[in-house]
Amino acid sequence: MTPRPFDPEMIVSDALALHPSARWVFAAYHIGGCRSCDRAVDETLAEVAAGYKIPLDQLLADLNRLVAT
Repeated sequence: MTPRPFDPEMIVSDALALHPSARWVFAAYHIGGCRSCDRAVDETLAEVAAGYKIPLDQLLADLNRLVAT
């Protein structure tokens, strides 16, 4: 199995730096990190998913679609 660029332990600021369109994925879920909100940028994707009650697998799938070849 190929590792995915976006993983549960990645912090939001790293996700935003990895792909410019990641902010649109966060915006679609109404996550504050889409606007560089200080509250969310240092949380992991797993923490954000739990805090916003978003299925982690769905969030990761949407983010990883950005880099799918």
